[in-house]
Amino acid sequence: MPLLLGCIADDLTGATDLALMLNQAGMPTMLHLGVPPADSLIDWDQYPACVIALKSRTEPAADAVRASIEAANFLRGASARQIYFKYCSTFDSTPEGNIGPVADALLNLCEAQATIVAPSFPATGRTVRDGMLYVNGVLLEESPMRNHPLTPMTESSLLRLMDAQTAYGASALVPLKTVRAGGSRLRSELEQLEEQGCRYLVTDAETDEDLACIAGAVTDMPVITGASGIGATLPAQLAARDLLKPKTADPAMPATAGGAVVLAGSCSTATRAQVARFSRMAASFRIDPLSKEAPSDDIDSLTERVSRAAREGDVLIYSSAEPEELAEIQSSLGAENAGQRVEEILSGVARALYDRGKRRFIVAGGETSGAVGAALGLKELTIGPQIDPGVPWMVSKGDESLCIAFKSGNFGSDDFFSRALEMLP
Repeated sequence: MPLLLGCIADDLTGATDLALMLNQAGMPTMLHLGVPPADSLIDWDQYPACVIALKSRTEPAADAVRASIEAANFLRGASARQIYFKYCSTFDSTPEGNIGPVADALLNLCEAQATIVAPSFPATGRTVRDGMLYVNGVLLEESPMRNHPLTPMTESSLLRLMDAQTAYGASALVPLKTVRAGGSRLRSELEQLEEQGCRYLVTDAETDEDLACIAGAVTDMPVITGASGIGATLPAQLAARDLLKPKTADPAMPATAGGAVVLAGSCSTATRAQVARFSRMAASFRIDPLSKEAPSDDIDSLTERVSRAAREGDVLIYSSAEPEELAEIQSSLGAENAGQRVEEILSGVARALYDRGKRRFIVAGGETSGAVGAALGLKELTIGPQIDPGVPWMVSKGDESLCIAFKSGNFGSDDFFSRALEMLP
Protein backbone atom coordinates (compact mmCIF):
# COMPACT_ATOMS: atom_id res chain seq x y z
CA MET A 1 0.00 0.00 0.00
CA PRO A 2 1.23 3.56 -0.66
CA LEU A 3 1.83 5.86 2.27
CA LEU A 4 -1.01 8.36 2.71
CA LEU A 5 0.81 11.00 4.73
CA GLY A 6 4.57 11.41 5.04
CA CYS A 7 5.62 13.86 7.74
CA ILE A 8 8.95 15.52 8.48
CA ALA A 9 9.30 17.11 11.92
CA ASP A 10 12.17 19.44 12.78
CA ASP A 11 12.54 18.10 16.31
CA LEU A 12 11.57 15.04 18.32
CA THR A 13 8.98 16.53 20.66
CA GLY A 14 7.24 18.09 17.68
CA ALA A 15 7.26 14.72 15.96
CA THR A 16 5.62 12.97 18.92
CA ASP A 17 3.10 15.79 19.15
CA LEU A 18 2.06 15.31 15.51
CA ALA A 19 2.08 11.52 15.70
CA LEU A 20 -0.28 11.72 18.68
CA MET A 21 -2.67 14.06 16.85
CA LEU A 22 -2.85 11.76 13.83
CA ASN A 23 -3.20 8.62 15.93
CA GLN A 24 -6.00 10.07 18.04
CA ALA A 25 -7.85 11.12 14.89
CA GLY A 26 -7.94 7.54 13.65
CA MET A 27 -4.79 7.45 11.53
CA PRO A 28 -2.32 4.95 13.09
CA THR A 29 1.13 6.47 12.86
CA MET A 30 4.66 5.11 13.11
CA LEU A 31 7.26 7.47 14.53
CA HIS A 32 10.85 7.11 13.31
CA LEU A 33 13.82 8.77 14.99
CA GLY A 34 15.86 9.76 11.97
CA VAL A 35 15.42 8.58 8.40
CA PRO A 36 14.80 4.83 8.13
CA PRO A 37 16.98 2.74 5.79
CA ALA A 38 15.76 2.86 2.21
CA ASP A 39 15.00 -0.87 2.23
CA SER A 40 12.84 -0.75 5.38
CA LEU A 41 9.82 -3.05 5.14
CA ILE A 42 6.94 -1.12 6.67
CA ASP A 43 3.26 -2.06 6.37
CA TRP A 44 1.71 1.22 5.26
CA ASP A 45 -1.70 -0.45 5.35
CA GLN A 46 -1.27 -0.82 9.11
CA TYR A 47 0.41 2.59 9.47
CA PRO A 48 -0.98 4.97 6.81
CA ALA A 49 1.02 7.85 8.32
CA CYS A 50 4.73 8.09 9.04
CA VAL A 51 6.47 10.82 11.03
CA ILE A 52 10.23 11.19 10.72
CA ALA A 53 11.79 13.08 13.62
CA LEU A 54 14.85 15.14 12.73
CA LYS A 55 17.03 17.35 14.93
CA SER A 56 17.17 20.18 12.41
CA ARG A 57 15.39 23.09 14.10
CA THR A 58 18.54 24.86 15.22
CA GLU A 59 21.01 23.41 12.71
CA PRO A 60 22.61 25.57 10.02
CA ALA A 61 20.13 26.01 7.18
CA ALA A 62 22.16 23.93 4.72
CA ASP A 63 22.27 20.99 7.14
CA ALA A 64 18.54 21.27 7.89
CA VAL A 65 17.74 21.29 4.17
CA ARG A 66 19.96 18.27 3.53
CA ALA A 67 18.35 16.22 6.31
CA SER A 68 14.84 17.22 5.26
CA ILE A 69 15.44 16.29 1.63
CA GLU A 70 16.79 12.89 2.72
CA ALA A 71 13.62 12.33 4.75
CA ALA A 72 11.41 13.50 1.88
CA ASN A 73 13.13 11.16 -0.55
CA PHE A 74 12.44 8.21 1.75
CA LEU A 75 8.78 9.20 2.00
CA ARG A 76 8.50 9.72 -1.74
CA GLY A 77 10.06 6.30 -2.20
CA ALA A 78 7.11 4.96 -0.22
CA SER A 79 4.81 6.77 -2.69
CA ALA A 80 3.66 9.25 -0.03
CA ARG A 81 0.53 10.97 -1.27
CA GLN A 82 1.38 14.18 0.60
CA ILE A 83 4.44 15.60 2.39
CA TYR A 84 3.82 17.45 5.65
CA PHE A 85 6.63 19.64 7.03
CA LYS A 86 5.94 20.05 10.73
CA TYR A 87 7.47 22.86 12.82
CA CYS A 88 6.67 24.33 16.22
CA SER A 89 3.42 26.17 16.88
CA THR A 90 5.52 29.07 18.15
CA PHE A 91 7.44 28.97 14.85
CA ASP A 92 10.81 28.81 16.68
CA SER A 93 12.69 30.20 13.72
CA THR A 94 14.26 33.66 13.70
CA PRO A 95 14.79 35.55 10.39
CA GLU A 96 17.98 33.50 9.99
CA GLY A 97 16.10 30.26 10.65
CA ASN A 98 15.40 27.07 8.76
CA ILE A 99 11.67 26.97 8.10
CA GLY A 100 11.85 29.03 4.91
CA PRO A 101 14.87 27.24 3.38
CA VAL A 102 13.43 23.79 4.15
CA ALA A 103 10.01 24.75 2.74
CA ASP A 104 11.69 26.11 -0.40
CA ALA A 105 13.59 22.85 -0.87
CA LEU A 106 10.53 20.64 -0.35
CA LEU A 107 8.42 22.64 -2.81
CA ASN A 108 11.17 22.37 -5.41
CA LEU A 109 11.69 18.65 -4.82
CA CYS A 110 7.98 17.91 -5.15
CA GLU A 111 7.54 20.35 -8.05
CA ALA A 112 4.83 22.14 -6.06
CA GLN A 113 3.96 25.78 -6.68
CA ALA A 114 2.61 26.80 -3.25
CA THR A 115 1.88 25.63 0.26
CA ILE A 116 0.17 26.81 3.41
CA VAL A 117 1.83 28.20 6.54
CA ALA A 118 -0.37 27.02 9.42
CA PRO A 119 1.25 27.06 12.88
CA SER A 120 -2.07 27.45 14.74
CA PHE A 121 -2.67 24.91 17.53
CA PRO A 122 -5.69 26.18 19.49
CA ALA A 123 -5.53 23.35 22.06
CA THR A 124 -2.22 24.78 23.28
CA GLY A 125 -3.18 28.45 22.91
CA ARG A 126 -1.43 29.13 19.57
CA THR A 127 -3.60 31.05 17.12
CA VAL A 128 -3.14 33.21 14.00
CA ARG A 129 -5.17 36.29 13.16
CA ASP A 130 -4.34 38.84 10.46
CA GLY A 131 -1.17 36.86 9.86
CA MET A 132 0.05 37.50 13.44
CA LEU A 133 0.94 34.56 15.70
CA TYR A 134 -0.42 34.66 19.25
CA VAL A 135 0.47 32.54 22.30
CA ASN A 136 -2.38 32.36 24.82
CA GLY A 137 -3.76 35.64 23.47
CA VAL A 138 -0.40 37.45 23.59
CA LEU A 139 1.61 38.34 20.50
CA LEU A 140 4.48 35.91 19.99
CA GLU A 141 7.06 38.69 20.37
CA GLU A 142 5.58 39.60 23.77
CA SER A 143 5.30 36.00 25.03
CA PRO A 144 7.94 34.04 26.97
CA MET A 145 9.24 32.86 23.58
CA ARG A 146 10.94 36.24 23.32
CA ASN A 147 13.52 34.88 25.78
CA HIS A 148 14.03 31.45 24.19
CA PRO A 149 17.76 30.63 24.55
CA LEU A 150 18.17 29.27 21.00
CA THR A 151 15.39 30.84 18.92
CA PRO A 152 14.31 34.11 20.57
CA MET A 153 11.12 35.21 18.81
CA THR A 154 10.94 38.99 18.45
CA GLU A 155 8.61 39.05 15.43
CA SER A 156 4.95 37.98 15.35
CA SER A 157 4.13 38.49 11.67
CA LEU A 158 4.31 35.19 9.82
CA LEU A 159 4.44 37.00 6.51
CA ARG A 160 7.51 38.99 7.56
CA LEU A 161 9.13 35.89 9.06
CA MET A 162 8.61 33.86 5.89
CA ASP A 163 9.66 36.65 3.55
CA ALA A 164 12.88 37.05 5.55
CA GLN A 165 13.70 33.34 5.28
CA THR A 166 12.55 32.17 1.88
CA ALA A 167 14.41 32.76 -1.35
CA TYR A 168 11.14 33.68 -3.05
CA GLY A 169 9.69 36.36 -0.74
CA ALA A 170 6.18 35.67 -1.96
CA SER A 171 3.93 35.26 1.06
CA ALA A 172 0.22 36.11 1.12
CA LEU A 173 -2.44 36.21 3.82
CA VAL A 174 -5.57 34.04 3.80
CA PRO A 175 -7.74 35.97 6.30
CA LEU A 176 -10.07 34.44 8.83
CA LYS A 177 -13.24 35.39 6.94
CA THR A 178 -11.99 33.48 3.90
CA VAL A 179 -11.00 30.48 6.00
CA ARG A 180 -14.45 30.38 7.58
CA ALA A 181 -16.12 30.59 4.18
CA GLY A 182 -14.72 27.07 3.76
CA GLY A 183 -15.28 24.68 0.89
CA SER A 184 -15.09 25.96 -2.67
CA ARG A 185 -14.60 29.60 -1.61
CA LEU A 186 -11.44 28.79 0.35
CA ARG A 187 -10.08 26.43 -2.32
CA SER A 188 -10.71 29.07 -4.97
CA GLU A 189 -8.83 31.71 -2.96
CA LEU A 190 -5.86 29.39 -2.46
CA GLU A 191 -5.78 28.58 -6.17
CA GLN A 192 -5.97 32.28 -7.14
CA LEU A 193 -3.08 33.18 -4.85
CA GLU A 194 -1.05 30.31 -6.29
CA GLU A 195 -1.78 31.51 -9.83
CA GLN A 196 -0.58 34.98 -8.80
CA GLY A 197 2.80 33.49 -7.88
CA CYS A 198 2.35 33.42 -4.09
CA ARG A 199 4.24 30.45 -2.69
CA TYR A 200 3.48 30.74 1.02
CA LEU A 201 -0.16 31.14 2.03
CA VAL A 202 -0.38 32.22 5.66
CA THR A 203 -3.72 30.93 6.96
CA ASP A 204 -5.52 32.57 9.86
CA ALA A 205 -7.02 30.08 12.36
CA GLU A 206 -8.32 30.53 15.89
CA THR A 207 -10.27 27.29 16.42
CA ASP A 208 -10.09 23.62 15.52
CA GLU A 209 -13.02 24.24 13.18
CA ASP A 210 -10.92 26.79 11.30
CA LEU A 211 -8.15 24.23 10.92
CA ALA A 212 -10.66 21.66 9.65
CA CYS A 213 -11.76 24.12 6.95
CA ILE A 214 -8.13 24.60 5.91
CA ALA A 215 -7.43 20.85 5.92
CA GLY A 216 -10.43 20.24 3.67
CA ALA A 217 -9.05 22.71 1.16
CA VAL A 218 -5.48 21.37 1.02
CA THR A 219 -5.87 17.57 0.88
CA ASP A 220 -4.54 17.64 -2.69
CA MET A 221 -1.59 19.97 -2.06
CA PRO A 222 1.64 17.99 -2.62
CA VAL A 223 3.30 19.79 0.31
CA ILE A 224 1.78 21.37 3.40
CA THR A 225 3.53 23.05 6.35
CA GLY A 226 2.37 23.80 9.85
CA ALA A 227 2.23 22.74 13.48
CA SER A 228 0.43 19.68 14.84
CA GLY A 229 -2.95 21.36 15.08
CA ILE A 230 -3.85 20.93 11.44
CA GLY A 231 -2.63 17.34 11.58
CA ALA A 232 -5.49 16.48 13.94
CA THR A 233 -7.99 17.53 11.25
CA LEU A 234 -6.43 15.82 8.21
CA PRO A 235 -7.58 12.22 8.87
CA ALA A 236 -11.26 13.19 8.84
CA GLN A 237 -10.78 14.91 5.48
CA LEU A 238 -9.04 11.84 4.05
CA ALA A 239 -11.79 9.61 5.42
CA ALA A 240 -14.45 11.82 3.85
CA ARG A 241 -12.83 11.08 0.48
CA ASP A 242 -12.67 7.32 1.19
CA LEU A 243 -8.88 7.43 1.28
CA LEU A 244 -8.67 6.36 4.93
CA LYS A 245 -10.60 3.96 7.12
CA PRO A 246 -10.18 5.48 10.60
CA LYS A 247 -9.09 3.16 13.38
CA THR A 248 -7.28 3.45 16.70
CA ALA A 249 -3.97 1.81 17.52
CA ASP A 250 -2.92 2.46 21.12
CA PRO A 251 -0.42 -0.11 22.40
CA ALA A 252 -0.77 -1.46 25.92
CA MET A 253 1.67 0.29 28.24
CA PRO A 254 4.08 -2.22 29.78
CA ALA A 255 4.10 -2.87 33.51
CA THR A 256 7.64 -2.23 34.75
CA ALA A 257 9.11 -2.55 38.21
CA GLY A 258 10.96 0.37 39.78
CA GLY A 259 10.66 4.12 39.62
CA ALA A 260 10.80 6.48 36.67
CA VAL A 261 13.51 8.86 35.51
CA VAL A 262 12.50 12.43 34.65
CA LEU A 263 15.09 14.42 32.65
CA ALA A 264 14.47 18.15 32.18
CA GLY A 265 16.77 20.20 29.97
CA SER A 266 14.30 22.90 29.02
CA CYS A 267 14.39 26.33 30.68
CA SER A 268 10.89 27.30 29.52
CA THR A 269 8.38 28.80 31.91
CA ALA A 270 6.21 25.67 31.78
CA THR A 271 9.06 23.24 32.45
CA ARG A 272 10.45 25.33 35.32
CA ALA A 273 7.04 25.18 37.02
CA GLN A 274 6.85 21.42 36.44
CA VAL A 275 10.34 20.91 37.87
CA ALA A 276 9.53 23.02 40.93
CA ARG A 277 6.43 20.97 41.66
CA PHE A 278 7.87 17.51 41.00
CA SER A 279 11.05 18.25 42.97
CA ARG A 280 8.89 18.21 46.12
CA MET A 281 7.76 14.66 45.29
CA ALA A 282 10.90 12.90 44.02
CA ALA A 283 14.62 12.76 44.68
CA SER A 284 16.03 15.67 42.67
CA PHE A 285 19.45 16.30 41.15
CA ARG A 286 20.49 19.60 39.58
CA ILE A 287 23.08 19.73 36.79
CA ASP A 288 25.46 22.66 36.96
CA PRO A 289 26.67 23.53 33.43
CA LEU A 290 29.48 25.58 34.99
CA SER A 291 30.93 22.54 36.79
CA LYS A 292 34.70 22.20 36.44
CA GLU A 293 34.36 18.44 35.99
CA ALA A 294 34.56 16.87 32.54
CA PRO A 295 31.10 15.77 31.28
CA SER A 296 32.13 12.11 31.52
CA ASP A 297 33.05 12.55 35.19
CA ASP A 298 29.75 14.32 35.86
CA ILE A 299 27.88 11.46 34.15
CA ASP A 300 29.63 8.79 36.26
CA SER A 301 29.16 10.67 39.54
CA LEU A 302 25.55 11.58 38.83
CA THR A 303 24.66 8.05 37.71
CA GLU A 304 25.89 6.60 41.01
CA ARG A 305 23.93 9.11 43.09
CA VAL A 306 20.78 8.77 41.01
CA SER A 307 20.94 4.96 41.00
CA ARG A 308 20.94 4.87 44.79
CA ALA A 309 17.93 7.19 45.00
CA ALA A 310 16.10 5.39 42.19
CA ARG A 311 15.92 2.22 44.25
CA GLU A 312 13.42 4.03 46.47
CA GLY A 313 11.27 5.62 43.76
CA ASP A 314 11.13 8.24 41.01
CA VAL A 315 14.00 10.63 40.36
CA LEU A 316 14.28 14.05 38.71
CA ILE A 317 17.44 15.25 36.96
CA TYR A 318 17.28 18.80 35.63
CA SER A 319 19.24 21.77 34.38
CA SER A 320 16.29 24.18 34.17
CA ALA A 321 17.26 27.68 35.29
CA GLU A 322 15.62 31.08 35.68
CA PRO A 323 16.28 33.58 32.84
CA GLU A 324 18.86 35.57 34.85
CA GLU A 325 20.86 32.47 35.78
CA LEU A 326 20.57 31.11 32.24
CA ALA A 327 21.95 34.37 30.86
CA GLU A 328 24.94 34.09 33.20
CA ILE A 329 25.61 30.49 32.12
CA GLN A 330 25.38 31.36 28.44
CA SER A 331 27.60 34.38 28.93
CA SER A 332 30.25 32.16 30.48
CA LEU A 333 30.03 29.16 28.14
CA GLY A 334 28.20 30.44 25.08
CA ALA A 335 24.61 29.38 24.36
CA GLU A 336 25.55 26.49 22.07
CA ASN A 337 28.27 25.09 24.34
CA ALA A 338 26.05 25.33 27.40
CA GLY A 339 23.25 23.46 25.65
CA GLN A 340 25.58 20.77 24.34
CA ARG A 341 27.08 20.19 27.79
CA VAL A 342 23.64 19.73 29.35
CA GLU A 343 22.49 17.42 26.56
CA GLU A 344 25.66 15.31 26.85
CA ILE A 345 25.23 14.84 30.59
CA LEU A 346 21.48 14.16 30.54
CA SER A 347 21.71 11.73 27.64
CA GLY A 348 24.75 10.00 29.15
CA VAL A 349 22.99 9.50 32.47
CA ALA A 350 19.86 8.27 30.68
CA ARG A 351 21.88 5.62 28.85
CA ALA A 352 23.68 4.55 32.01
CA LEU A 353 20.40 4.18 33.90
CA TYR A 354 18.86 2.25 31.00
CA ASP A 355 21.81 -0.14 31.13
CA ARG A 356 21.09 -0.59 34.84
CA GLY A 357 17.50 -1.62 34.12
CA LYS A 358 15.48 1.61 34.08
CA ARG A 359 12.62 1.44 31.58
CA ARG A 360 10.45 4.52 32.31
CA PHE A 361 11.62 7.91 31.10
CA ILE A 362 10.09 11.36 30.73
CA VAL A 363 12.18 13.95 28.89
CA ALA A 364 11.40 17.69 28.80
CA GLY A 365 12.85 19.87 26.05
CA GLY A 366 13.20 19.36 22.31
CA GLU A 367 17.01 19.35 22.11
CA THR A 368 17.27 17.18 25.23
CA SER A 369 14.71 14.73 23.86
CA GLY A 370 16.67 14.30 20.65
CA ALA A 371 19.88 13.65 22.56
CA VAL A 372 18.26 11.15 24.95
CA GLY A 373 16.48 9.34 22.11
CA ALA A 374 19.78 8.93 20.30
CA ALA A 375 21.59 7.78 23.44
CA LEU A 376 18.95 5.11 24.09
CA GLY A 377 19.24 3.93 20.49
CA LEU A 378 15.55 4.43 19.76
CA LYS A 379 14.52 3.93 16.13
CA GLU A 380 10.76 3.28 15.98
CA LEU A 381 8.06 4.20 18.48
CA THR A 382 4.37 3.40 18.62
CA ILE A 383 2.02 6.00 20.05
CA GLY A 384 0.23 5.39 23.34
CA PRO A 385 -2.25 7.42 25.42
CA GLN A 386 -2.18 11.21 25.67
CA ILE A 387 -0.78 12.74 28.84
CA ASP A 388 -1.48 16.37 27.92
CA PRO A 389 -2.31 17.94 24.55
CA GLY A 390 0.61 17.24 22.26
CA VAL A 391 2.38 14.73 24.55
CA PRO A 392 1.82 10.95 24.47
CA TRP A 393 3.36 8.00 26.18
CA MET A 394 5.17 5.82 23.63
CA VAL A 395 6.53 2.28 23.47
CA SER A 396 9.79 1.34 21.75
CA LYS A 397 9.50 -1.16 18.90
CA GLY A 398 13.00 -2.42 19.72
CA ASP A 399 12.47 -2.92 23.47
CA GLU A 400 8.78 -3.15 24.27
CA SER A 401 9.46 -2.93 28.01
CA LEU A 402 10.61 0.68 27.46
CA CYS A 403 8.01 3.43 27.71
CA ILE A 404 8.99 7.04 27.17
CA ALA A 405 7.47 10.50 26.84
CA PHE A 406 9.12 13.41 25.06
CA LYS A 407 7.67 16.78 26.08
CA SER A 408 8.18 20.11 24.38
CA GLY A 409 9.49 22.60 26.92
CA ASN A 410 6.42 24.81 26.55
CA PHE A 411 3.82 22.04 26.92
CA GLY A 412 2.01 20.59 29.90
CA SER A 413 0.40 21.66 33.16
CA ASP A 414 2.35 22.14 36.40
CA ASP A 415 1.53 18.60 37.56
CA PHE A 416 2.51 17.02 34.23
CA PHE A 417 5.23 14.69 35.56
CA SER A 418 3.18 13.19 38.39
CA ARG A 419 0.06 12.77 36.25
CA ALA A 420 2.08 11.09 33.52
CA LEU A 421 3.48 8.53 35.95
CA GLU A 422 0.06 7.81 37.40
CA MET A 423 -1.03 6.57 33.95
CA LEU A 424 1.47 3.71 33.92
CA PRO A 425 0.62 0.25 35.28
